[in-house]
Amino acid sequence: MARLPVVVGLLAALLVPGATASAARAGTIEPVAECADLVHDFAIPGTRVHVTSAEPVRAGAEAAHCAVLGYVEPRVRFHLKLPTTTYTGRYLQYGCGGFCGSLAAPAFPDCGADVGGLAVATTDDGHVSDAPVPSLDGAWAADDRAARDDLAFRAPHVVSMAAKRLIEEFYGDPPSFSYFGGCSNGGREGLLLAQRYPHDFDGIVAGAPVNYMSALLLYQAWLVRANTGADGRPVLTADRLPALHDAVMRHCDHLDGLVDGQIDDPRRCDHDPAALRCPPGVDRPTCLTPAQVDVVRRLYAGPTDAHGARLYPAGQERGSEAAWAGWVVPVPGFGDTSTAAVLADNYLRHMGYPTGTPHSSLAEVEFTTREFARLAVEGSRGNAMSLDLSEFRRAGGRLILWHGWSDQAVPPRGLLDYYERLARHDGGDVRRWARVFMVPGLRHCGGGAGLTGFDPVPALLAWVEHGTAPDRITAAGRDAAGRVVRTRPVFPYPLTARYDGTGSVDDAANFRPAPPTRPTGDAVDWVGSSLHHRPGPVAP
Repeated sequence: MARLPVVVGLLAALLVPGATASAARAGTIEPVAECADLVHDFAIPGTRVHVTSAEPVRAGAEAAHCAVLGYVEPRVRFHLKLPTTTYTGRYLQYGCGGFCGSLAAPAFPDCGADVGGLAVATTDDGHVSDAPVPSLDGAWAADDRAARDDLAFRAPHVVSMAAKRLIEEFYGDPPSFSYFGGCSNGGREGLLLAQRYPHDFDGIVAGAPVNYMSALLLYQAWLVRANTGADGRPVLTADRLPALHDAVMRHCDHLDGLVDGQIDDPRRCDHDPAALRCPPGVDRPTCLTPAQVDVVRRLYAGPTDAHGARLYPAGQERGSEAAWAGWVVPVPGFGDTSTAAVLADNYLRHMGYPTGTPHSSLAEVEFTTREFARLAVEGSRGNAMSLDLSEFRRAGGRLILWHGWSDQAVPPRGLLDYYERLARHDGGDVRRWARVFMVPGLRHCGGGAGLTGFDPVPALLAWVEHGTAPDRITAAGRDAAGRVVRTRPVFPYPLTARYDGTGSVDDAANFRPAPPTRPTGDAVDWVGSSLHHRPGPVAP
């Protein structure tokens, strides 16, 4: 789950040219109403919308637009931007990260002249937090069923209805194409929309999705407890992570045929942290104590109960160690705690159990199948685990799932567990309408070593509007000044990128797709496997 309230990718790639009038409206579409006339109340199925302000914004850092603020009852706030000179009939709605709680301004994507301007919107998911980091705060949910449901499933749906109604009023017609893009909790929202509201969006991007939400928050608590000693302090400290990460890279970077600072498939890496064990009587940042070796092994393996039953289908990946600082392992300046600790404690204290029932905390939670089941009761409202996306598929929907292989927050193999189960349930070639892209070296929703950004939105537009299924999406690596220093193709899973032997290894043109060397077998036998067939509540 990202720390920022809204996670949006770098929407800078160019859509495949050659759009026809049947695929998208030719030219730009002029407004047929005044911006200020959008300030009114109106009904949508099951509720009402209140537009509180609508103000024209002149062209400058952004294209000229009508900035619309409002809320859907009871209190799902939204921010909608309607281009006044560049609109071409497309709508893009962003998901929000973590526990949301703040309303960020949506960014206009730059998809090139052939695509033009998109109407864009964001939401706070139905609550406002005044905590220093709103997306980590769960106190608002303690006794508020409506606010919980807004975050769990309702807010993105009702905002999509409200935004489309306002688009129709402003331009005279509803959008020709509607898209959703999000990462982390926003990725969960994208999957949930495909599962429960299959007609809301033509195309969905779901990055690092927190679709096993209740299980993942238990996993966050386990990350903390697995690294807590008898004295209550972290066993593995941030000063050991550089040496650990360097050792992993020395051992495994070459396995894909290149020594390039990234591991293309961490599952092939078998580095044992015992190789870094300190000599007897030695304790320094360049080695690991026996207790730290044990912690690292546990973090790689993932959580189990006392009987060996898996409580989550994955653990931390080898190659992600440098990203553990701050999320898994406390760092100075963050209150001697970690993001995982804050998320888990807020969830367990305020959100994870039905209102009116006993809750838990980071200090008290038990890692048992019983506790997993207790969390699954409330979790069924927000988990996006259904395998039945048949209505979305029949409606022509297209789904791009993606994950960074060095994600420190949401274990990437959890997505692969879901995708294999989805493929089995689909019964055909799931890649006709849903594809996964695994990005080497990328951390949670962005950043990392080698590759730092991945933007599949232009590829999604091409797939939906032109029928061009993405056979590759180029990821980029940027330096501290923002300059692109590496490009690399990411092929649909399970294909990986293999260097063709000529030219720069930092140029995407010099790579070709390669099939896996062995069957993937991604579905995992874990405690939550049965939840894939348990539907959530019917949402209004």
